[in-house]
Amino acid sequence: MASAKKFTFVGGSDDFLVGRLGKERFDALAAEVTDDYAREIISGFSGNVGEVEAAVNRFRESVQTVSMFGGKRIVWFKDVNFLADTVTGRAESTLKLVADLQQLLEALNPDETAVLITAAPIDKRRSFPKWCEKNADYALAGGDGDNAAEALAGVVLAEARDLGVKFAPGAIELLLAKVGANTRLLVEETRKLATHATEGAAIEEADVADLTANTAEGDFFEAAEAFFSGDLTWTLAALRRHFFTGGDARPVISALQNRNRILLQVRALLDSGDCRLGPRGLDGMPKAQASHGAKFVGATEKSSYHLFSQNAWYVGKLAGGAKLPTLRRLIDNQQDFLVAFEAIVQRPHEQEEVLRELAVRCLAA
Repeated sequence: MASAKKFTFVGGSDDFLVGRLGKERFDALAAEVTDDYAREIISGFSGNVGEVEAAVNRFRESVQTVSMFGGKRIVWFKDVNFLADTVTGRAESTLKLVADLQQLLEALNPDETAVLITAAPIDKRRSFPKWCEKNADYALAGGDGDNAAEALAGVVLAEARDLGVKFAPGAIELLLAKVGANTRLLVEETRKLATHATEGAAIEEADVADLTANTAEGDFFEAAEAFFSGDLTWTLAALRRHFFTGGDARPVISALQNRNRILLQVRALLDSGDCRLGPRGLDGMPKAQASHGAKFVGATEKSSYHLFSQNAWYVGKLAGGAKLPTLRRLIDNQQDFLVAFEAIVQRPHEQEEVLRELAVRCLAA
């Protein structure tokens, strides 16, 4: 059913999600326009005010052009990025051009020209997105951004549903932790897992662990997994594999430090009785955050220094994956990591040997 609105607007914070939903809307609109010459796609991607002006002018020329053979035209103003809270987006000249764009849209005759605008990211506080919400066939791709993890999980679930597969408990959480907030990669990994899954069987946590690369952050280096399992033999073998492929020592130390910082905070909560280890990992995180969250003054971004900025499921997996070291051992680890970093600076051609010495010091006792 055709929309009663004059144009269609798809916005959001993630350009991949916006682009994918925009393509669906464009295909639906294009189905009503059989003439290929009556379909036009104009790029709205702009790096400065001059490019914004050029993009808006191209859009103006397009919507004011009459179809060569008569009939309805469709114009997709794609990849618009000047509605964001950026230097270009805030510029007075850009705001004036956006006002001109609004006037063009107000004057549209939707029976003659169907217009689709896709924009990411957008600053929803600005007047133009608010106006679009009221006057366009409006869609916000990926939700309102208030719960990023839930939105990303929704992307995975939607892709899995289209592919006819399901995820077992814990599998999506692990996928998000390993891939991070990369929607393109999440979709590709979901497709890969779906191809691997036996017909009718759910994608298990073990499938994700085996088949999905660790791209989100350094915490997933094999050496870190081995080190905090307490297995010296595995750790030394992981270090050998890391350096055999041309790896550097610094990211491994960074991974160890990040993991150790999180476990220090976990151990403190366990020793204080604020949390406890249960069959599903760390229990009591919400209560602990209510009691101690305010102590992380000014800390708003995800960081290994800020336990409550981490994915609660991931923290539980770290804490419950192996025997948790004592607080003293974790503090000693931090000191040993510092010693190893200084040794790498002094012995840059013996990085593997330095880390092997570190592993023996920490794990052989």
